[in-house]
Amino acid sequence: MSEQFLNYINGEWIQAKSGEVIESINPANWDEVVGVIQHSNQEDVDLAVQAAKSAFINWSKMSAVNRGLFLEKAAALLEQRADEIAEIATKEMGKVLAEMKGEVLRGVAILRYYAQEGMRTNGEVLPSASDEKFLFTKRVPLGVVGVITPWNFPVAIPIWKMAPALVYGNTVVFKPAAETGVTAAKIVEIFAEAGLPQGVLNLVNGDGAVAGNALVEHEDVHAITFTGSNAVGRQIAAKAALKGKKYQLELGGKNPAIVLEDADLELAANLTVAGAMKQTGQRCTATSRVYVHEQVYDTFKELLLEKVRSLKIGNGLDPNAQMGPVASKKQFDTVIGYIEKGKEEGASLLVGGGVSKDQGLEKGYFIEPTIFENVAHDMTIAREEIFGPVLCLIKVKNYEEAIEKANDTVYGLSASLFTNNLGRTFQFVDDIEAGLIQINGETGGAEPQAPFGGMKESSSNSREQGQAAKEFFTTIKTVTVLPVH
Repeated sequence: MSEQFLNYINGEWIQAKSGEVIESINPANWDEVVGVIQHSNQEDVDLAVQAAKSAFINWSKMSAVNRGLFLEKAAALLEQRADEIAEIATKEMGKVLAEMKGEVLRGVAILRYYAQEGMRTNGEVLPSASDEKFLFTKRVPLGVVGVITPWNFPVAIPIWKMAPALVYGNTVVFKPAAETGVTAAKIVEIFAEAGLPQGVLNLVNGDGAVAGNALVEHEDVHAITFTGSNAVGRQIAAKAALKGKKYQLELGGKNPAIVLEDADLELAANLTVAGAMKQTGQRCTATSRVYVHEQVYDTFKELLLEKVRSLKIGNGLDPNAQMGPVASKKQFDTVIGYIEKGKEEGASLLVGGGVSKDQGLEKGYFIEPTIFENVAHDMTIAREEIFGPVLCLIKVKNYEEAIEKANDTVYGLSASLFTNNLGRTFQFVDDIEAGLIQINGETGGAEPQAPFGGMKESSSNSREQGQAAKEFFTTIKTVTVLPVH
């Protein structure tokens, strides 16, 4: 029997009230059960929310400096257990171990960044029109925050939501994706070992339609921060708005890269492959479309194909593997469906397009890295987020055509430009409709101190990470003091 991982509520590890569990399956070998997590219901969510509500009274009154010390302890513990947690997360969602280890260490950096946030200003003194009044603002926490996270970054995304929520004085109920529920339990173990007071952080594993929905609709939850699909995000926004909750959504992307005629083509090809195929394309910031100037199209295409063909697919725990499986049977079926749709609609398949036939991978959800060309702008693979190792290669006549097509999408998360033209660089910053812009870099990538988020339907127009996180996780009190003489 695989190890069972419990919910964490009010400082205790407990079974779900439903008595039901969910198996977490290794996508590289569907015969392996990584662990068994709880299938929480509304009663479990209610217990967690009530624990967080009770803990908020003392936690919010604690000095932010002292709250930051808990994050510093958690960072040290996570760093000590980085290899263990990276291996578990790789088994749960397939990402190659080197990428997963990098994500864990990114979580360490995020914790350390927000540990110091407790020492920064939480308001400002303002001039008053009155000579006698003292006018200032103070940032205060919201209350209980529901944190709902996806499976593709099972360490970094939960931490970059929970760390600022906690240091600013909120308490948290954490509902991770069921696919990575074991990794989530390990993260919560870190916070518990760091001595976080009971009820400040609570974990409820389970299905999004049940536990996630109960969290969104709970009367005592003051805010929801969610990363995931646009369809679910729209449902959360509607429910949260109806109940007057603050909400933060980071959603999908259909991210373009543009390669101009003066670009370093070797660099552009390397980073386009990294942007499209790293983490098996399962990133909201993954490169999905690449627009290439007609003068360099053929040369760039050959470079791209050479690099993609050399990628080694394998179990994420194999040190030689450069690309692992997609995360689940559901994701496998979705990506294969998009590849078939691309063929049906007339796109030309250059490489990949099927299930990996390599020996030893028969019991995993392995898809070949795939590139299409002759992709019309109205094709499904050019319009919809695929969330897998699939790239559309598109020839353009000039920069203006590339920008027009790159912007013609409902998404606006990230974008890259490859050029050595400084003028084009700054023109691109103004022209492209994206929240994250890379010049001579892959579309993915973010640093803890920098705001993260998209435009259009990629976001609710809030930002995560950096100082921008304070805007979501706090509200402002404006105070006037008139001294009595």
